[in-house]
Parts: sequence; C-alpha cells; structure tokens
Amino acid sequence: MSDIVISAENLGKKYIIGHQNQQESYTALRDVVGRTIKGLARSAQDMIHGRAIVPGDNLEDFWALKDINFEIKRGEVVGIIGRNGAGKSTLLKILSRITEPSEGRVTIKGRVASLLEVGTGFHPELTGRENIYLNGAILGMTRAEIRKKFDEIVAFAEVEKFLDTPVKRYSSGMYVRLAFAVAAHLEPEILVVDEVLAVGDVEFQKKCLGKMKDVAGNGRTVLFVSHQLGMVSQLCKHGLLLSSGELAMKGLVRDVIDKYINAAQDDMNELLVSEKFIESTRAAILTINTLTQDNQPSSEFAWDDTVRIRINICLREYIPGLCIGISLTNRIGFVVTTWVKKINEIIDKNTGEFFVDLDISTKYIAPGSYVFNVALFLVKGKVYHDFEAVCPILIHESGSSMAAYSHFNYGLVILPAKWVVDSDKH
Repeated sequence: MSDIVISAENLGKKYIIGHQNQQESYTALRDVVGRTIKGLARSAQDMIHGRAIVPGDNLEDFWALKDINFEIKRGEVVGIIGRNGAGKSTLLKILSRITEPSEGRVTIKGRVASLLEVGTGFHPELTGRENIYLNGAILGMTRAEIRKKFDEIVAFAEVEKFLDTPVKRYSSGMYVRLAFAVAAHLEPEILVVDEVLAVGDVEFQKKCLGKMKDVAGNGRTVLFVSHQLGMVSQLCKHGLLLSSGELAMKGLVRDVIDKYINAAQDDMNELLVSEKFIESTRAAILTINTLTQDNQPSSEFAWDDTVRIRINICLREYIPGLCIGISLTNRIGFVVTTWVKKINEIIDKNTGEFFVDLDISTKYIAPGSYVFNVALFLVKGKVYHDFEAVCPILIHESGSSMAAYSHFNYGLVILPAKWVVDSDKH
C-alpha cells in the first residue's frame, strides 16, 4: 500500500480579473450607454455558460497557481511558505476541496480537516455545542464518536462558559480556539492549518503547536502555512516554497526556509545599493559586506574562524551620540548577540566616508546559517539607516565540541564550561 496521501499533478488555478479603462476627461453619453450595454451582454453570456461574472472593461487571466507538482507521505508535517500572494491559501483551498483546480488534478487519501480562516465550517447562528457536532458530521464521524471527544474539545478551546451561545457572538480568538480544537481532535487523517493561528494568544499558539505535534506523532499528516518561520521550523520537517503561483522548491524545511530568506535578502541588497546615498541624509550606510581575515569576500566560514563584517558609512555632518549597532540573528529571526559602539569612539573625524570593520570569532557560535542587522541610530532618538537580514553567512560544522551530536538541535551558541566530578561530595 502506497504511503502517498496527497499527490498534485500539473495543478493550476486560474481566476479572471477585470480592469477599468482609464476614464477620459470628457465622455459622451453614447459611450457610457454603449459600455453599459456591452457589459450587460457579457455578464449575460457568462451567466448562461456558468462562468463567474467579473466587472471591468478589460478581462485578464490570472494564474494563482501554475504547474504545481508534489507528493506528501502519510505522517509528514509539511510547512508551506512564501510571500503574500504566492498562492499558499489557494493551494490549501484546493486541497481542502473548497475550490476546484482549473487544470491538473490532486489526489487525496483520507479525511481532511481544515482551518483556513476564522469561522471556516461554522454556522454563526448555531451554538458552540451545535457547531462541534455539525463539524464532526461534515468530517464523517458518528454522533457517538463526536461525544467521545466532546469534553476534550471543550477543555482545549476553553469556551465551556459560552458553549451554548451562538458563535456569532464569539470574539475572533474564541472562534479560532474552538475551530482549531474541533479540527485537531476529531481524528482527521490530514490536518490543514493556515495562518489563522496568529489570531490566538501566545499560550494558545503553544497549545496548538503541541497538539499538531501530537497529531503528527500519531501518523497523521499536517500541512501548515505560516509567516512565522520559527513556528514552521519548530513543527515541520519538510517544506514547500511557493513564489508567484509556482513551486520554487520542495525539500527539508531548513533548506526551504534558507531559499526563501535568500530571495528576500536579494531584494534587500538591491534596496541597499539603490539607496546608496540621499543628499538630505546626514548619516548613511552605503554598503555592507562580509570578508575573511585577509579581506576576501566570503559568505561561508569554518567553525573557529573569523568573520569580518565591513560597513561603509558616510557622514555629511557631525552627529553627537551617533551609534552603530550590529546584531547577528539566525535565519528565522532569533537574535544570537548584538554589538553596539559610538561612532566617535572608533572614527576620529567628524565627517566623510569611512569603512568600519567588526571581527567576530565563530568559536562560540553554533554551526548554521545566520544574517546580520545593521543600523545607525541615536540611543534616544532618530534611526538614520536600518537594514535587516543582510549579508547571509554559513558557519560550517568543522570540529566544534558538538560535532558528534549534529543530529540534535543544540541551539545557537556554544558556551565554554567545565565539567567537575567529585565523589567525596554528597
């Protein structure tokens, strides 16, 4: 028996979008009447042929998804990432059978529970209790099966006090708590969750992540869409990267996240170059680069090596108290450490163009992928330039004290410590 539970072949979804012609300063009545009649005639034809009625003078085909191919095995936890408008939600709607693809096909083996937006599958006039039974019935469960899980769902959602209140009176947080509890506890073979969890508070998000881990641990499949890369990295082992409706990459989640961030950093680097200097700017960062100790450009370093980050700064006038700040973060935004220095402590001139170097030992940094954030700022005031996630670097595992345990996630830093054993102490 095949372990493939989701298979997408040449999957595509097309929408028709309308555009209004640019209005002239003077329009004759006959032109208005003509356009109106033409629009009504087109709408009538669309209605007759069962097509969506789209307003606008000109119509355009828009492919939200195009030529998507992938397979997902039973028990996999897959993160789907990409920019806004990349096609993530459209893909989940097709997988949840909310909408049909325009071309290609998707094969799904198993019962799917979806949580795509607040209130998905809930009837606003029904109470929380009634919606639990309604959603269970939609998933194909018997009343006895739902009753068996009922108390667990209510306890997880923390809505016992409002169980017999129509859900239209729930806050968005209460709504999503109950919706997630129903979707996760009614034993679907495939659980599909969109960014909707961001509505919940921190404690609820932790509960949801724990529950999704439990679901995956029981051999069921989870598809998870989120812009919070930390959550995706923590929960998922595999990933799909969508870009402009196309599948840009599929593979291990760390590799997929790296590719996604690299693309975003390329855009940031273009911005850095294009904003080289603005005449009215009193202080500006012109370029940021990473080098080896012998000043050769590089983005890859061995463990126990030295990373030299070089910042080109231009000062048009003296700014008392101006500081430069550099922080090192991992690829999903967790700060490892930060360095801050007053400019007048490292530059002995008040104006001009300077190169400032900071040498960083990788000895205490865990091997992995990192980026820098760099800013010129006043401690209690203006930020002149602030660039995030620039100059990606990779520190290779080449002999650190944790090298033998590389299959573990051992964090971001390797701090020196001393192990002491004294058998005489009790």
